[in-house]
Amino acid sequence: MSGSQDDGRQRAARGVRRTVAACAGMVLAMGGLALASAPLYDMFCKATGFNGTPLVGAAPTAATGEALAPVTVRFDTNVSKNLSWRFRPEQSSVEAVPGQTATVFFKVTNVGKEPAKGIAVFNVQPDLMGSYFVKVQCFCFDEHLLQPGESAEFPLVFYVDPAMRKDPDIGTLSEMTLSYTYFPSKNGAPVAEIAKPARTSNF
Repeated sequence: MSGSQDDGRQRAARGVRRTVAACAGMVLAMGGLALASAPLYDMFCKATGFNGTPLVGAAPTAATGEALAPVTVRFDTNVSKNLSWRFRPEQSSVEAVPGQTATVFFKVTNVGKEPAKGIAVFNVQPDLMGSYFVKVQCFCFDEHLLQPGESAEFPLVFYVDPAMRKDPDIGTLSEMTLSYTYFPSKNGAPVAEIAKPARTSNF
């Protein structure tokens, strides 16, 4: 009788251990998924052009064989209020023929009194055009250090995918805007502006 009771207790103990192990595994899996969600979302946007994120690719190797209407690509540049830099494109827009590469230079100057690091982030508007804007070379997401009064010029090499003209939603559009914003950086990542707490009063 005691033997069967011992066997029962051992089976119960094994069941409890399996349950604990399964719960621990689930917690670890959920934690890993939470940590990976941000970079996975970023990879998804870069791979698909979702949310106005331009694609990254090589320059086109051959002409499309047909004359396609050009797209006016406008450039919008911004700087976080926490970064004392001036940031401008060499030209405000270009006429980009789908399938042909274009190059535009951007100039940034540290107008502050201290050395500063910055990183530029970007997006394309309208959002649906992000999947057809392909960057061959870009300075975005690279950390740059500028001394007081120092300037630097960075190239953007890109092309508009000719497939855009066959998209029923945006194929007839003639303009897009590439918007850059420079943020101060820390540990190789952009630092967003921190909202100031609202003032409180006891009266």
